[in-house]
Amino acid sequence: MTRSEIQQVKLRFGIIGNNESLARAIDVAIQVAPTDLSVLITGESGVGKESFPQIIHQYSRRKHGQYIAVNCGAIPEGTIDSELFGHEKGAFTGAIGERKGYFGEADGGTIFLDEVGELPLPTQARLLRVLESGEFIKVGSSKVQKTNVRIVAATNVNLALAISEGRFREDLYYRLNTVPIQVPSLRERGEDVLLLFRKFASDFAEKYRMPAIQLTEDAKQVLLAFSWPGNVRQLKNITEQISIIETNREINASILQGYLPVQDNMQRLPALFGVKSKSFESEREILYQVLFDMRQDVTELKKLVHEIMAERGKAAAPAVSATYYSQPPAVVTPASASSVPTIIHPSVKPSRDMDEDIQDTEEYVEESLSLDEVEKEMIRKALEKHHGKRKSAAKDLNISERTLYRKIKEYGLD
Repeated sequence: MTRSEIQQVKLRFGIIGNNESLARAIDVAIQVAPTDLSVLITGESGVGKESFPQIIHQYSRRKHGQYIAVNCGAIPEGTIDSELFGHEKGAFTGAIGERKGYFGEADGGTIFLDEVGELPLPTQARLLRVLESGEFIKVGSSKVQKTNVRIVAATNVNLALAISEGRFREDLYYRLNTVPIQVPSLRERGEDVLLLFRKFASDFAEKYRMPAIQLTEDAKQVLLAFSWPGNVRQLKNITEQISIIETNREINASILQGYLPVQDNMQRLPALFGVKSKSFESEREILYQVLFDMRQDVTELKKLVHEIMAERGKAAAPAVSATYYSQPPAVVTPASASSVPTIIHPSVKPSRDMDEDIQDTEEYVEESLSLDEVEKEMIRKALEKHHGKRKSAAKDLNISERTLYRKIKEYGLD
């Protein structure tokens, strides 16, 4: 497609930016639209993946059919099959009537499966059958039904890793990934960030009936240098905050930096909040990292106490020959030491204060932490905090509702 044609698509769907990778993604979406091939859209959270299924639908022969967008990560595991494929009356408790389901409703149209990597394995098997033969069976029914649906999926999950861990079907991945579209992150788009800021500032000025904020040159450099882990969504939120709060409509670097999170400090935060430095695929991996870091901290503390005790030993026995300290100190390792060892030469008689300090140190016993117990306690506290509201608790724990339901059942926290 020509640049002018791509520009028309951008205007139609509200896409801002001149980045070549973005233009390439739009071009691929338009080229594949007239076919019925499945498309998998990948990219980080907040990059705007939801625009591309709409482009594919509107430029296809199905544009007059239904377009249904489904957030797979927001539907509980126990009801997702009913939501997607429908159910018969009485199929389960609460099924007081028949339900058609999204695949039945979207017959002849397009269905967009956002966060497809969150689908449970049984539902993945059902989806694979739809992709292969266009057939599905309602929950509680034995009758095979047909549907003619174009499937476009999106995910910010590393599906290759999910496949290796047994959380995603390899055959389904290849069926969905017939045509891949990679949406670039905001930090890869260069000066597009300035265009987006100006557009958002203009929109919020109109919305709140106030003059639009503008950036000074030094503020523009700060905007370009920031890594934007939350991508376009984060930029929009920050632009709205500044538009509402700041009375001065000219924003300099100092003002702007007050609204940007300090990225260097992320390394100093506990592991649970510093997960952006590493991709964690499950809450269990995060807990493992927390416990590992705690163990390292305990080891460092032991070494520090050992050094203090050695220094006090020197102060209490100044007449001792220097050869006493020529022997290398014992190495404290987390695997072998449950208490802090004390090195006292037989010829040195410790003072009473030293004896008390050493005794206190030796009474320290390293606790054995059970990962399941820590995980169970975190979930229990989150549920108590939100008065049993599972949706809020799942958001607080940074896990999906479906995962929370499974964990509650597993630990008997009903």
